[in-house]
Amino acid sequence: MSTRPPAVTVVGSINLDLIATAERLPTAGETIGGAVLSEQPGGKGANQGVAAARLAGSARMIGAVGSDAHGQRMLSALAGAGVDTADVVVLSEPTGTAMIVVDRDGENQIVVCPGANSHLSLDGVEFDPEETVLCQLEVGLPVVLAAARRHAGYFVLNAAPAMDLPAELLERCDLVIVNESEYALIPALAKAKLVAVTYGGDGSAMFEHGRKVAEAPSAAVAVANTVGAGDAFCSALVLALRQGLDYARALAVANAVGGDAVGHPSSQPDLAPLGYYVERTAVAESVR
Repeated sequence: MSTRPPAVTVVGSINLDLIATAERLPTAGETIGGAVLSEQPGGKGANQGVAAARLAGSARMIGAVGSDAHGQRMLSALAGAGVDTADVVVLSEPTGTAMIVVDRDGENQIVVCPGANSHLSLDGVEFDPEETVLCQLEVGLPVVLAAARRHAGYFVLNAAPAMDLPAELLERCDLVIVNESEYALIPALAKAKLVAVTYGGDGSAMFEHGRKVAEAPSAAVAVANTVGAGDAFCSALVLALRQGLDYARALAVANAVGGDAVGHPSSQPDLAPLGYYVERTAVAESVR
């Protein structure tokens, strides 16, 4: 049995995604008919864990599900993707659920019912200093703070959904990942040591203490579903940086992974190994 730490350890949410695909998103008070309903494994944490496992061959998930059929389904989906679920606890609360409306262009509206995610605790969980830990904010901020305090190694925060962040947490982060809306909603990020910002079809950029130090364009893709694209980007960027790629190359690789995810209808899309994207972006760069 290997004693090497997983490629990424994710502390985060595990949800059942209920996705209604419609021609367009409803306005306030409006009812839209003709949608198609699907159920998928989801949650920002689980999405990132699955992406890391598919890209790098291993990942560890720290999270919580309910003792219901949905919880068992989420555990099976994680394990089937190669994620270590030994530290996913099963609680009496219901499994978290996200209600998602997606329009024909892949844009979405999401309401999350956290359920068991709100009761996640790190009691009994240990971290290896060699691990790379990735958190989001769909679990309680105290849990994220506890992970930041207890883990001595590389620590990454995907600061979504946006909220005010304690100075202690920002100072602890080796990397923060946000989209452009979240970057605008969290002014303190302008002082953070390293922040990656995604701009959808306009690519991504890296900032050190508010100064742009690298950027990479995104390729034009047919959009099927944007729900899991940002999560795939997060895992890919973390893995690329930890492999030693420079900021611009790492952003390019993560953009390519996110682009493939956007073109897939699932919140946890199939992905090629990370090396494929490294080679693909190298070829694209060479012909520019």
